[in-house]
Amino acid sequence: MLFSSAGTTCARRTASACPQAAAAAASTAAAEATAAPAPTSAQRKELPKNFDPAASEEALYQWWESNGYFKPDQNATGEPYVISMPPPNVTGKLHMGHAMFATLQDIMARYQRMRGRPTLWLPGTDHAGIATQMVVEKQLAAQGRDRRSMGREAFEAEVWAWKAQYGGFITQQLRRLGASCDWSRERFTLDSGLSESVLEAFVRLHEKGLVYRGSYMVNWSPGLQTAVSDLEVEYSEEPGTLYYFKYPVADSDEFLPVATTRPETILGDTAVAVHPEDERYKHLVGREAVVPQSGRRIKIIADEYVDREFGTGALKITPGHDVNDYEIGKRFDLEIINIMNDDGTLNDKAGPYAGLDRFAARKQLWADMEAQGLVIKSEPYQMRVPRSQRGGEIVEPLVREQWFVRMEPLAKPALEAVASGAIRILPERFEKVYNFWLENIKDWCISRQLWWGHRIPVWYVFDSAEAAAAASSSERYIVAKSEAEAQQKAEAQYGAGVVLKQESDVLDTWFSSGLWPFSTLGWPAATPDLDRFYPTSVMPVLLSLPAPPAILLTSAAAFLLFGRRFYPTSVMETGHDILFFWVARMIMMGLEFTGRPPFSTVYLHGLVRDEKGRKMSKSLGNVVDPVETIGQYGADALRFTLATGTSPGQDLNLSLDRVNSSRNFTNKLWNAGKFVLFNLEKVDDAEWQRLASADFSTAASTASLALPERWVVGALHRTVADITAAHERFDFGEAGRLLYDFVWSTFADWYIEAAKARLYGGDEAAAAQTRQVLVYVYDRILRLAHPFMPFITEEMWQATPHTGAALIAAPWPAADAPVDEAAAAQFETLQAAVRAVRNARAEYGVEPGRKIAATVRVDSPELRVALQAESAVLALLAKLDAAQVSFVGEAEGAALSGQKGQIELVVGEGVEVFLPMAGLFDADKEIERLAKQEGKLEKELAGLQARLSNKKFVDKAPPAVVAEVQGQAADLGEQLATVREKIEKFRALA
Repeated sequence: MLFSSAGTTCARRTASACPQAAAAAASTAAAEATAAPAPTSAQRKELPKNFDPAASEEALYQWWESNGYFKPDQNATGEPYVISMPPPNVTGKLHMGHAMFATLQDIMARYQRMRGRPTLWLPGTDHAGIATQMVVEKQLAAQGRDRRSMGREAFEAEVWAWKAQYGGFITQQLRRLGASCDWSRERFTLDSGLSESVLEAFVRLHEKGLVYRGSYMVNWSPGLQTAVSDLEVEYSEEPGTLYYFKYPVADSDEFLPVATTRPETILGDTAVAVHPEDERYKHLVGREAVVPQSGRRIKIIADEYVDREFGTGALKITPGHDVNDYEIGKRFDLEIINIMNDDGTLNDKAGPYAGLDRFAARKQLWADMEAQGLVIKSEPYQMRVPRSQRGGEIVEPLVREQWFVRMEPLAKPALEAVASGAIRILPERFEKVYNFWLENIKDWCISRQLWWGHRIPVWYVFDSAEAAAAASSSERYIVAKSEAEAQQKAEAQYGAGVVLKQESDVLDTWFSSGLWPFSTLGWPAATPDLDRFYPTSVMPVLLSLPAPPAILLTSAAAFLLFGRRFYPTSVMETGHDILFFWVARMIMMGLEFTGRPPFSTVYLHGLVRDEKGRKMSKSLGNVVDPVETIGQYGADALRFTLATGTSPGQDLNLSLDRVNSSRNFTNKLWNAGKFVLFNLEKVDDAEWQRLASADFSTAASTASLALPERWVVGALHRTVADITAAHERFDFGEAGRLLYDFVWSTFADWYIEAAKARLYGGDEAAAAQTRQVLVYVYDRILRLAHPFMPFITEEMWQATPHTGAALIAAPWPAADAPVDEAAAAQFETLQAAVRAVRNARAEYGVEPGRKIAATVRVDSPELRVALQAESAVLALLAKLDAAQVSFVGEAEGAALSGQKGQIELVVGEGVEVFLPMAGLFDADKEIERLAKQEGKLEKELAGLQARLSNKKFVDKAPPAVVAEVQGQAADLGEQLATVREKIEKFRALA
């Protein structure tokens, strides 16, 4: 491994062991360094046969990081480019979803960095309230301890200690993948700065009347004993039971047949609903029913929500335990009865079933109803069951007093920002999904009944310490950033001597995550990072307008009035599955608190599935571990697979065969570099320096080059333009495929082979020119490949002639370099001639090592001169005898055409190749061989045809067997036709 820094070469040493690298200036190293002296011939080091990721990746990464290459270049003059890393959970371990976003974001960051833009990829982790608290509570339980006996302060200290020990695990794994984010700016959603941001945001929202406390239906996790967000609920299809029972009609012998999947919730029913046009039950509307095992009387109501075709057509209404029933309850002003404790047991409202677990109560209640003759039947039923993502238990819809954010006022500017073009969502089809969600948005429950997280900055006001100890909350409360501030406000409002008690709930993790793009830059403080990477200069301009509307004073308005100059060219790259839960909330929060969008582009990648398209899960045993994959194939191979296997919003079916194919590509790239270096072994130091500065990016510089060199340089320039365009439109899969095709086909298969004619042809001047082109093209290949495969490209770049300290900081190739179209057309004709001869050799069975003669007819004088100058290349690639390759014009070619004893190959319009049959093969011997093959095929085909003509076989044999025989007969028929065609060809030549 060769690390050049500060004008020296560090050979196969880690950054910590390399004093030259350690001395490099960290803050400015990301810029393209002044050209360092080229290593002398004695300093050049031979590379191993194959790239060894295990031996190189960690050392390379440490070298990059220690030299400050991941930091924004303070000297760069381009527009800042910002990516905020979606913060993985601090409890997490790297999975393929992380690997996908880290790969794509690293490609963006490395590309933009090479484009000369001050690039900030800001990393961090999320405190993951539920997940982290669960991990620590399990650890405490194993020690015979629990958080409630410890107390809140001691428990929080325990979690912080756990975080200090294990919290950096996933960031180390991201380093294994090559993530070039600025770790010096790493943030944590519970660090002091971000905690200050959360307090500021909550207070501002409350002051605007957007935060309130109220009772609403939430997802309740009995195991975790907290409300959980919709994202933290996973639905699964599971076998269940549909219970049919009689709902007695009060003061009569009639009953309503009702079906439910949760009989225990009968105890919380407050109505029975039927469809208003259902003739079966229309006469009962307005009367009352009697709740089984309770005796309470409830209304029989009519509502169009009821599906007459489902179950019995009569629906029990439990507003306290069903989301849809809750809405019906609000329409009819029904009582809300909660029959469940926080831990999933039934409470006193359940009467004799109080204290029972919800599932035990279900079983007991159904048995009691059966004993009373109220059971009709029960039957298996496939259910869509909501389970807690973290705890795994079934989530209960419960009405709880929680803290909420009013979302409609925040959603309007967010809709406007996308509609105006201030924010672009890729792929565009997700704009409809985004709009639908925001247009139908509900208020956001932001409180969680946990101890780990941002404690809600609300202090309840009591008249005495005794009153505060006896209650968990009060109707009187103060919102403030600190207890001291709250005390001051409370005394000013309620008088001296009041006692405060802080809200015990914490904020939903998504609340702090919603502030991530700007809180990580220092908001609400006016920091240099916030000014440079999240400019707010638009706000004073907008505020100077006459009477600007407060809510609609958004970045979208700025976009329409002033254009994009007020916006960072920044990207939010994440999975499409969290478009609502995170991306939309960041947009709403950014507009609300900074007056502008937090990013201009949202790039949504797909999910990584197994090779069969299934979601990866431990239960299926199909999880592909990215760290293990890196260990086996290298980070570059995994990255290239992830980047090229998908397009925006499309899922990737990942197989290790594809990863292995990508590793083969890295080997191809390595071997190409080894070929370049092999041909530089004998060059002196002066030529090495000239090679390092080789530049063919202008038309004048390529004018004196030979045809193959002009062709490959032009093909390179076209590829650079195409790959650059693909990057700019976020089509990384296409960019990778273009790179693959150029490296594998254009450079390795064609140009390297063609270059051998001049490298080993005895003309040193021609060889020197070819070496320059080899180095120039390979250098640009490494630059194009670096965002995808950073490790192998940096390793090889350090070993080949180059200017600058590091490839990671090298300039991106110019996308507007010229292409010699005439040279491209001429060389493509040469390629066609080579393919024609190769195909003829294969068809006529010419021995691989035998060199043959050829006459090439080229009607165009200009093309003939160009191809004749490359006769050595044609002979080398087509395995022709160079001494017996001749070129003729149209007249001579016409005279040759149609003569016996030769093979005529049409290459293109006005281009033919004549191969004399003499010496190629023995036509009579080949005819004899083919005749024997013909006889064998005829015999086999006759046997199959006999079976197929046998009516008994066709009628009695299984259809699959008959089809198989028919297929075999068809294949033999095709083979026989091919052999007979070849026989006719050879007879014509004999």
